[in-house]
Amino acid sequence: MPRVKSNTVRLKRKKQVMEAARGYRGARSKLWRPAKEAVERAWRYAYRDRKNKKREFRRLWIVRINAAAHLNDLTYSTLMNGLKLAGIEIDRKVLSDLAIHDAAAFSMLADKARTALQAK
Repeated sequence: MPRVKSNTVRLKRKKQVMEAARGYRGARSKLWRPAKEAVERAWRYAYRDRKNKKREFRRLWIVRINAAAHLNDLTYSTLMNGLKLAGIEIDRKVLSDLAIHDAAAFSMLADKARTALQAK
């Protein structure tokens, strides 16, 4: 059986890695082994941080909603519970945006949540 060196596949993979390392400094953009190590590390961080980005935005939205809820004499948990009891299904991203850009609409939602909590 003949020996296969996979020349075209290997060169294609090498070209992909070297193009990904194009903006790196020094040997990381010129030499194969440092470029490969740097690109693989960058891809690992990118994969990890795509997950972390979702967590961080959710935390940011909760902080903003909590601050706006405190302005309306509620806490975050009581506001969310009241909205759930009132049957209002708004996600945290939209609530956070309302808290920043439309305080009147947010206060109306807080009032509806308060009345739903009192009715319970």
